[in-house]
Amino acid sequence: MEIVSMVLVGKVNKHLVGLINKAGATAVGLCGTDGRIFTAVPSPDSDQLGFVGEISSVDTSVLRPLINDNLIPVIASVAADGMGQSYNINADTAAGELAAALGAEKLLLLTDVAGILEDKDDSGSLVKEINVEGVRKMMDDGKIAGGMIPKVNCCVKSLAKGVKTASIIDGRVEHSLLLEILTDEGAGTMITG
Repeated sequence: MEIVSMVLVGKVNKHLVGLINKAGATAVGLCGTDGRIFTAVPSPDSDQLGFVGEISSVDTSVLRPLINDNLIPVIASVAADGMGQSYNINADTAAGELAAALGAEKLLLLTDVAGILEDKDDSGSLVKEINVEGVRKMMDDGKIAGGMIPKVNCCVKSLAKGVKTASIIDGRVEHSLLLEILTDEGAGTMITG
């Protein structure tokens, strides 16, 4: 866990903050333990996987002044339990929980695939928009598998907690965030409630 913290908090987080600042915005690097943004409990798999946790609560009080001052919080997905034990949290899950706690209108998850595919072996079979019922059917049919499952689950959970839309977009596509936000065709799969 010490190495995970060093890499996520000390290296990756600060690198992302530097890139955002270089691009002209102002970012602030944090992790889930700062201000108790995330409080964790051990995941059921923690015995096998080490210190892997799940988020039990989110406190946005440290973040709201930053956001109100037009600063961009970059939060590493490390959290602690009530005793101070650190846990590695799935970053997609952390983003979904944070989006819901902040009352975000939209959750965007970047990945290295086009989005949800009707046929996971055919990159041309992108599902542009789908509702929660459709996503659940695709999961039941085995069309959504592997690393896409936690992404889809966090989207469904954030929608249930009030986020209006959740999108899984291809981070390999240049300007994919802008394409998703500013165009009708988007850059991946949008999931609605």
